[in-house]
Amino acid sequence: MKFSTVTSVLSALALIKQATAYSAKGISYSPYTDSGDCKTASEVASDLAQLTDFEIIRLYGTDCNQVENVLAAKSSSQTIFQGLYYMDQISSDVSTISAAISSTGASWSDFTTISVGNELVNDGEATVDQVAGYVQEAKSALTSAGYTGDVVAVDTFIAVINNPGLCELSDYIAVNAHAYFDYNTAAADAGPWVLEQIQRVWYACDGQKNVLITETGWPYSGETYGAAVASEDAQSAALTSIQDTCGNDVFLFSAFDHKWASPGAYGIEQYFGIIH
Repeated sequence: MKFSTVTSVLSALALIKQATAYSAKGISYSPYTDSGDCKTASEVASDLAQLTDFEIIRLYGTDCNQVENVLAAKSSSQTIFQGLYYMDQISSDVSTISAAISSTGASWSDFTTISVGNELVNDGEATVDQVAGYVQEAKSALTSAGYTGDVVAVDTFIAVINNPGLCELSDYIAVNAHAYFDYNTAAADAGPWVLEQIQRVWYACDGQKNVLITETGWPYSGETYGAAVASEDAQSAALTSIQDTCGNDVFLFSAFDHKWASPGAYGIEQYFGIIH
C-alpha cells in the first residue's frame, strides 16, 4: 500500500473517530457544500453515515430536498428535529415534509419535533405575538397533515429569559446557547455554563416545561473573545465539558463546517464543525 493511500485511510478513520468522540442528544446538520450548493443524495448519505451515534438529527429547513434525503439516509433508530425556517412558507414546507414521508415510506413518527423559526425574537425579526401566530399556523397545517408530536419555537436562551411569553408557545422549551459568546467563559467551562443557562430558562418559564438546548458548540478557528479561544484544543475541551455536564439535554452544533456562511463578527461562524 502506498504511503499516500495509508494517509488517506488514516485521515478517513480520524474523521469517523472525531464524529463519534462526543455524546449528545442530537446534532445539527445542513445539506450544503462549501460553496452553498445543495449536496446530492449520495453526499447526504455519506454525511449521515458519520452521525449514527446521535439519536436526533436537527434540520433547519426543507430546501435542497434535505428532508427526503435525510429520511432515506438516517438509521431506523434516529429521528429528525425538523425546522420550518421561512415564516411565509409554513404550509408549503409542511406539504414538502409530507411528500418526503410518502416518497421514502417513512412516517410522522420519524420526526421527534417540528420547530417554527430560529431565533426570530433574538434577531428582531418577529415579536412574541407574531411567533405565536406562526406556531398556531404551523400546528394547524401539521395537524391536518397527520402530525401529532411536539411543536416548538426555537430562540436563544436570553431571548426566552427576557421574553417569558415565549415559554407559553412551545410544548417544551427549545433554546440555542453558545458559551463562546460569553466573554468570561473558557472552553473547559462550557458545560457548566450551558447547564446554568438551562436552569435560568427553566426558572424564567416557572419550571413548567422541560428545557432542551437545540444548539451548542465551540469554534475551532477564529478570533479570541475574552476567555474564549477558538482552536482545535479549545473545541475539544468545550465539547467534552458539555458532554460530561449535560450531554443528554443538548444538540451539538454542528456536524460539519458552514463554509457557505458569513464568517461573522469574530470570524468563527464557518468553523463549528465537529467533523472537519
